[in-house]
Amino acid sequence: MSCSAEAEGPEGILTVTVTELLSYEAALAEYDPVMGLEVHVELGTKTKMFCGCSTELGAEPNSQTCPTCLGLPGSLPVVNAIGVESAVKIGLALNCEIAEWCRFARKNYFYPDMPKNFQTSQYDEPIAFNGYLDVQLEDGEVFRVEIERAHMEEDTGKSTHIGGATGRIHGASHSLLDYNRAGIPLIEIVTKPIEGAGERAPEVAKAYVAELRELIRALGVSEARMDKGQMRCDVNLSLMPKGSSTFGTRSETKNVNSLRSVERAARFEIQRHAAVLESGGTIVQETRHFHEDDGTTTSGRIKDNAEDYRYFPEPDLVPVAPARAWVEELRATLPELPRVRRNRLREEWGVSEVEMQAILNAGAVDPIVATVEAGADAASARKWWMGELARNANEQGVSLEELPITPSDVARVSALVAAGDLNDKLARQVIEGVLAGEGTPDEVVEKRGLKVVSDDGALGTAVDEAIAGNAAIADKIRGGKVAAVGALVGAVMKATRGQADAAKVKDLILEKLGVSEG
Repeated sequence: MSCSAEAEGPEGILTVTVTELLSYEAALAEYDPVMGLEVHVELGTKTKMFCGCSTELGAEPNSQTCPTCLGLPGSLPVVNAIGVESAVKIGLALNCEIAEWCRFARKNYFYPDMPKNFQTSQYDEPIAFNGYLDVQLEDGEVFRVEIERAHMEEDTGKSTHIGGATGRIHGASHSLLDYNRAGIPLIEIVTKPIEGAGERAPEVAKAYVAELRELIRALGVSEARMDKGQMRCDVNLSLMPKGSSTFGTRSETKNVNSLRSVERAARFEIQRHAAVLESGGTIVQETRHFHEDDGTTTSGRIKDNAEDYRYFPEPDLVPVAPARAWVEELRATLPELPRVRRNRLREEWGVSEVEMQAILNAGAVDPIVATVEAGADAASARKWWMGELARNANEQGVSLEELPITPSDVARVSALVAAGDLNDKLARQVIEGVLAGEGTPDEVVEKRGLKVVSDDGALGTAVDEAIAGNAAIADKIRGGKVAAVGALVGAVMKATRGQADAAKVKDLILEKLGVSEG
C-alpha cells in the first residue's frame, strides 16, 4: 500500500512520496505511538446551545435557524441550561473536577459552514477537567485513559459539495450550505496524551471510544449514534523513537465515525508515520481525512495552533458557575456506570469475559436485559438475541435494536418454549413471522399453526406409523442398539412437520418397543 507525506521546505511544500507503508510490526519495533483522542458528542437537547431553534433532524434545509445561530448583528445568545447540566454529568461520570467558574470563548476562523465566522466554545476554562476513564480490552486487561478536559461548544452547519469525484470541496463546482445544525450543543472530550499502549494502541483507541459511547448513552444525554454524526472522533497520533521521551509531530485524522474506523485510522497512521520517518521525510502537523473504503487517510490542511484561532472571552455570555450543592445533586443521579454494570451482569448471567465481550460487540446487552425484565431467563434471552436475531441483524445490516421485534416478543417466545408449546425449530419460525410483520408471537403461532403436537393420541399414531415403516430399525432397537432410536424420532418429526415434542416422541417409541434407555 502506498502513501504520501508533505514536508515543508524552503520553497514551500515539498512532497515526499513513500511507495510502501512500513509493516505494523516494523513500525512498532522502532517507534512508540502516542495518541490523543478528541470526541465530539452531540447532545440530545430539544433546542440549540445558545438559542431556541429546534434540533430535530430531517427538517427542510435552513428552516431551523434564527438571527442568533446565524450570527446576525444585534442578536444575543443565551446558554442552554440542559446543555450545561449534561456537560456536568459527563464530567462527573469521567471522574473529572467540575469548574467552580468557567466561561465561553470565541474561536475565530473562516469556513463557509460557520455563519458567525467564529465558534462559541471554551478554551482555557473548560467546565470539566482532569479526569479518567478505565476501559477494558478484549482479553480483560484494563487500560486507564486520562481525560484532559470536557468542554461545551456548538456545532457548525453542514456543507454539501456538488461536482467532483470525492464529494469534498476539492474539485467541486459549488457547495450547498445548511445551517440547521449550526448551534447544536456539543461536548468535546479531550484525552491527555495516551502513552504506553504500544502495539495495542489502535485497540485502546477503539475500546475507549466504545466505552465512552456506552457511558454517554447510560447518562441519557445523547444517543451517541456514530453513523448519524451524533458522536465523532478525531484521532491524533505521533511517534516517538524507542527510548525517546520527546513527542513527534502529530497528525489529526478528523471526524472518524465508527469504532472499527477509529482502530483502522490509528493503525494506518502508525504505519504511515513510520514509513515517512524511515524514508527521511518529515511529518507535517496537519488534518487528514479517513477513507472507509480502503482504511487509508489523505491530507486535508495544515493544522493551526491554538494561538492561530485568536481565542478571546465571549463578551455576550456571562460566566457559568455551577453551584457545589447542585453538582453533588447531579452526582447522586448518575446511573450505574457501564463497566460496573457489565461486570455485575456477567456474574449474574454466569458467562465468561470473552462471552460478555461478544455480547457487547453485538450490541445485545440492553436487549437481553430488557428480555429478562420481561420474564425470560437470562440463558434463553442470550440464546435468541445472540443466535437467530443476531444472524438476522447481520444479514440486514442493522443493529439488534432496529429489528422489528421487541424484548417482550422474545420473552414470550421463550415462555412458549418453556411451556412445551414450541420447540426450538418452531420458535425460530415464530421469530421469523414476527420479523416479517405477521403479528405477535401468539398471533404467528395461530396463523401458521405452529404449536407442538403433544396429544398422546396423535403422537401415538405417528409413532406407530414410524415403527411400522421402519421395521429393520425397530428390530435393531429391540436388539439393544438404542442409539438407532434417533432415526425413528426423525421420521415422526418429519411426519408432524417438526411440531412434535422430540423428547416425548423418543419416550413413546422406547415404551412401545419395550426398551429401556438405561
